[in-house]
Amino acid sequence: MVSLSQDHLDHLNKTLAQLPAEEVLAWAALTFPGLFQTTAFGLTGLVILDMMSKKNIPVDLIFIDTLHHFPQTYDLINNIKSKYNPNLHIYTPQNLISEQDFATKHGDQLWEKDDNLYDYLVKVEPAQRAYKELGVKVVLTGRRKSQGGARAALPVIEIEESTGIIKINPLWDWDFARIQKYVKDNDVPYNELLDLGYKSIGDWHSTVPVAEGEDERSGRWKGKAKTECGIHETSRFAQYLQATAP
Repeated sequence: MVSLSQDHLDHLNKTLAQLPAEEVLAWAALTFPGLFQTTAFGLTGLVILDMMSKKNIPVDLIFIDTLHHFPQTYDLINNIKSKYNPNLHIYTPQNLISEQDFATKHGDQLWEKDDNLYDYLVKVEPAQRAYKELGVKVVLTGRRKSQGGARAALPVIEIEESTGIIKINPLWDWDFARIQKYVKDNDVPYNELLDLGYKSIGDWHSTVPVAEGEDERSGRWKGKAKTECGIHETSRFAQYLQATAP
């Protein structure tokens, strides 16, 4: 596992914050061979993928398929494969391949009955399995400060306390308008739902369009005191992680 002291981390954040996103990406690829990108194919992740492609920097993608995505999300993935031909690793809830499989094993609407367990089963466990099986030490993410909620204090580079995974957020200081402009100017494929008022797109059962003036991620888990699914907050799932530890 790559190890960084807090002093080194602070120094990197101070230095990287002065660089444009393309230079942060180039630095990450040079510094951490075998770099991965975790993505749900949101706009920011798509911008990162396009930037890496233009620089001819290969990066493997990890997509966590919860089995509950919108049809438009799966359509987008096919478009991404056609345009960029990425080395894409798809992970689903363990031993399950469809939404019906999930309901049969865990019951209908588990997200309503036990939200934390649902998040663990569809996001956290598959992500941890991906990291272990692929030997992931460092990942690029599409998180940004302007998305609000728990991301408002996001640094460029951080270490996930529970796993030691280094996470690099190259577009950490971009706002939605800048992301959207890049996508348009560079003809980057994107999710059709964005044209219907969605700004952050997750599972079909917990994603709604965003009203004018609301945070980008306010359409996720509407009405709940929650802004993250847990894939970036694994400390919430210590009980499950301990129970499944070897």
